[in-house]
Parts: sequence; C-alpha cells; structure tokens
Amino acid sequence: MTRAPRDAVGDMADEAHQCGMSTLLRGLGDGTAPPRSRHRADPYRLAAPCQPCYTGEMGRCGMPRDPARGLTALLAAVAVPPAVCLLLLPIRAILSDTNAVLILMLVVSAVAALGNRGAAALTALSAAVWYIYFFTTPYESFTRFNNSDDIVTAVLLLVVGLAVSHLARRYSRERTIATTLQRGLLPRVLPDTSTVRVACRYVPAEAEVGGDWFDVIPLPGHRTALVVGDVVGHSLRSAVTMGRLRTAVRNFSTLDLPPDELLARLDDVVIQMDAEAGTCEDGTAGTTCLYAIYDPVSRICAMARAGHFPPAIVDPDGRAELLDLPAGPPLGIGGLRFEAVERKLPEDTQVVLYTDGLVEDRHRDVEAGLKLLCDTLSGAGMDPEETCQTVLDAVRPARPVDDVALLVARTRAFPHDRIAEWDIPAFPAAVPALRAEVFATLADWNLGETAFATELILSELVTNAIRYGAPPVHLRLLRGTSLVVEVSDGSSTSPHLRYAAAMDEGGRGIYLVSQLAERWGTRFTPTGKIVWAEQPAPSVPVAPVLASVA
Repeated sequence: MTRAPRDAVGDMADEAHQCGMSTLLRGLGDGTAPPRSRHRADPYRLAAPCQPCYTGEMGRCGMPRDPARGLTALLAAVAVPPAVCLLLLPIRAILSDTNAVLILMLVVSAVAALGNRGAAALTALSAAVWYIYFFTTPYESFTRFNNSDDIVTAVLLLVVGLAVSHLARRYSRERTIATTLQRGLLPRVLPDTSTVRVACRYVPAEAEVGGDWFDVIPLPGHRTALVVGDVVGHSLRSAVTMGRLRTAVRNFSTLDLPPDELLARLDDVVIQMDAEAGTCEDGTAGTTCLYAIYDPVSRICAMARAGHFPPAIVDPDGRAELLDLPAGPPLGIGGLRFEAVERKLPEDTQVVLYTDGLVEDRHRDVEAGLKLLCDTLSGAGMDPEETCQTVLDAVRPARPVDDVALLVARTRAFPHDRIAEWDIPAFPAAVPALRAEVFATLADWNLGETAFATELILSELVTNAIRYGAPPVHLRLLRGTSLVVEVSDGSSTSPHLRYAAAMDEGGRGIYLVSQLAERWGTRFTPTGKIVWAEQPAPSVPVAPVLASVA
C-alpha cells in the first residue's frame, strides 16, 4: 500500500537531518585539523538575529573535518597516480601487470591514510584510468594521442571537475554552519545604558571562521563591563570555544570581580579546557582577552588584559592614544599574574576595544597599524556608530587575514542630583532618623511608590553592617534606570541567604531583602565590602543597540 505523501516527506526530512547534516559537519577529513595561524580572517557585520542551524554527527575527536586537508587529499588523488605511472614507464617492459596493480593499490592506500574516503575512491578511479592508459597502450604508440586517448582524458577531467565541485559545495556549507553558529554565540542586542553608549562591529573571515568576540555586561551600581577577546585558530571549534569563554566571562562577572581577578579565573578555565581536551584537539592556550569595568559615579575605568592589544582612549577634545596597560600573559599559560590599571575618564570619552585583525596586515608593520588607528580615531567624531564605521573603512586591511571585533563605548558621568549618600554612626539608634531622610529623598526623586520596600531593605542592610560589620558604615542611593541601595562597611564578612525555621527568632533579614529587591549581592573592595540591592524605578526606557556584522 502506498503511504501518504506527508509520511514520505517526513521520512525524507528525518533522513536529511540525520544523514545530510552529519555529512555536512563531518566535512572532508577524518581527523582534527592541524593548528592554524590565528592571523587569518575576513569581513561581515552583525545584522539581524538569525538562528544557528548546527547538529549531526561530528568527527572522531568531536571536530568537523578540515577543508584544507580534504583539498590536499584531492590533489593527491589527481596527481599521484599519473606520477607513479610515469615513474614505472622505464621498467614497464619487465614489470608484470600484477606488480603494477599492486603498486597502484599501495598508492590508493597511502591516499586513504590521509583520512578522506572520497579522495581514496577518486584515487582508485584515477589509478585505474591511468593504468589502462599507460599499461594497455602499445609502447610504440604511447607518445601519440588518438580517439581513445581523448575519451580517457575527457572522462578523467570530468571526474576531477565533479570532485572539485563537490569539495567547494561541502566547504561552502561547512563555513555557513560555522558562521551561523558564531553569530548565534555573539550578543545579538547590546545594552545601551544611561551611562555608556556602545557600538560594535564583527567582521569574520571569508575563508575561515575565527573565534573573536565582544560583549557588554551591565554590572550592579550602574557600572558596565566591556569585553573583547580572540580565540586561537580558525574553525568551527574556535567558534564553539569562543562561546564557552564568553559564557565563562559572563558568569564570573556576576561575582563582581576586579578585571585582574576575573582574567585569572578565566585563565584557569582555559587550562582546564585544554586538560579535558587532551591530545585529541588543538589547544586553547594563547587566547587573548581584555576586560574593563567603567564606574559612572567615580568615572574610573579599571582594565586588565591577557596578551591582548591595549585599548585606545579618545578624549572629548578628539585626542586619541593607546592606554599604557600591562600586557599580561595570554590565557592558558598559568602561573603568571595579571595587572589591572585604573584611569579616571572625562565625560564623553570614547573607549575603543579591538582585536588583532584590525591592525595586523602582511603589507604593513603592527606599529604602523596602531598609529593609523590613533590617527583615524582623532578625526572620527564622537558618535560610536560613526566611529566604528570610520575605523573599519580606514584601518582594516584591504586583504584582511584575521577576524575583526571592534567595540566603541562613549562614557557618561552619573548625574550628581541622582546620588544621595550618608555616613552612618555605628549604633542602631541612628537607623530611624536615617529612614526619615531616605524617605524625603525618594519623594524628591518621585519614587514614593518604592519608599516602603526601600526603607525595609536599607534598614536590614544598615542594621547588619552595624551589628556584624566594622566601621565606617556608609549608605549610598543611586537613581538611574533602577534604584540601587548600597551599604558599605570595613568588614570582609559576606552575608548569605538562609531559610529560617518556623520557630527561629532571626535569620530572615536577607531573605526579606531578596524578596523585595529585583536582585542583590555583595561586592568586595580594598577596604571592606559593599552589600547592594536593586529595585526597578520608573524611567524613560533606553532603546537597545543591535550588534552589527559587516
């Protein structure tokens, strides 16, 4: 009985999904690709969000096959058999057909050892054609082409043409999958906060997809983290590794670590990734990263880098310079420290982060590329979007050899009339008077509806700081897109959330804070700690920024 057409279509779709996509991802080789230079790439620009489409069976070490390796096998399939036959010509008179066939079989086996079954089959066909041509043609007529020779040559050219076409289609599909995956792993929408205005570009390689990435992470206290990094190599694995490292950076940022400490933990992650991979895959060691935190209240930007190029700073007057920031070792080396540098930035300063593909070129020195970058930034204007496009047009090599990730952030200062601070005496009797002052401040900010929850939160945090912390105790309110309550003291003891039993007399304070606040946490400082809680505040929404791909 004939099945319904939709059943047949469903089976065909399953077959294509399970076989076709796995073949796509397998590529043209059986092993992992040899380590490739990090300095390869090319362009495009983050556009509208698109869904990654990757699935299917992977290669022996979890990696898709390398197209370059498949091309090597293809060339061997085309060139080796005729070369062997030519070498055998001087002794063809004394060489039996059996010995000739055995020699050609060894050639086929050698090409098959390259790990490409398709190339091995092509080698076998090529060997058969050339064997017929060389060893079945009379010796005296060998130098003459006849009709049968033309037919053999035409068939051989047809086979080679089909193989090259098949290789090109496979390579194109593999690159499409890798590019789609990388787009899915990069941020699709960047937060354009009230304190930092950002713009970005990502330009991948035409031939190979690399592991460059960027990110913008909102932090408590209306601070913003800026990240840019570059994973070693150009392959689907590089894109996947980039996604893992970007996720690790975001996870570590929730701990509110200083830049140097965050890079140290990321260094441990890379070492662990290499240890887990063993010898099966190329190493991740050598990955570079730059991590910066901008505080709009103090206008201080703290930065640290792991083997990455230094950021460029553009003053409001248009003067651009490279920040003198200790380079630090690349990630995955281990045993070496990272050093952070703090710099106070004037309002409307532009911080420019980039990867090596922007300034490195085979036809110019790296120093020349950095100088060109600074010269271009000096006349690029103060709009981040305009700056991104101007830099790409002027600095990116005409024939790029590496990916380019570019992130431009224009800083803003936090308005002084949206900041309220109190120094608190170290005794509980000061809390009631403090609540009254806070209530008046919230009324001035038109946040009367949040006054009750805010009073409960600050009462609990201030009381904990007085009872369990150490002086000096300080309270700060920040009214931006959200209302932030920060209580600092001189102790490094961190509060933790606990669930009190029904008969417990205490232990419910931090639980109450967690229920009233949208989020809360602890940030350690050189002099102690800051316990903060954040609540939503009515404000004019800020339009998000779409990450753009050239």
